[in-house]
Amino acid sequence: MGTRPHILILLWLLSLQGCIVVNQKPSTKKVSTKFRQMNFQELINRYMKKEEANSIEGVYSVSGIVLKNGRNILGMQKSKTTDRKENYATVAIIREKEGGKDFIELSLNKKELTSYSIIGEFQAATSGNILVYKHYDAKGKDTSYTFTWDEAGEILEGVRVENWGNAEITYTLTYVKLKPK
Repeated sequence: MGTRPHILILLWLLSLQGCIVVNQKPSTKKVSTKFRQMNFQELINRYMKKEEANSIEGVYSVSGIVLKNGRNILGMQKSKTTDRKENYATVAIIREKEGGKDFIELSLNKKELTSYSIIGEFQAATSGNILVYKHYDAKGKDTSYTFTWDEAGEILEGVRVENWGNAEITYTLTYVKLKPK
């Protein structure tokens, strides 16, 4: 009978061993390698330097403005800027060969991710410097803009107009090319 409590204690300790959880944070230390490393941002910059770059392919800084036009109580035309964001995002526009779209837009706001979200798609119109842009929202509210660009492809400007009762809301996006120049 004297060994029975020892066996029970041993079994109890062994059963507790499986319940112990050690909370270790993953190592943020970079692994040393003989090979030269490149992150996604560097890869995009290298891609943009290729010789056959399309005129709108590139890395852009994005700014936006929301303008509300309407009439006041006396019936006079009134215009008010309700929102303005300067250089609030950095995106890459890359040629797309699949899915019926001409270009895709990737958000470059966060660094060192394992994957990057496609946040929009551009479809070229049949005439001139016009693109139809569809922006994807994480909340499921996709929006469309009509974009134009200068001949050098350095500036893209998109406009979307919505009517809310007696007011007209104009959303304007301005993309300024950072790379390649």
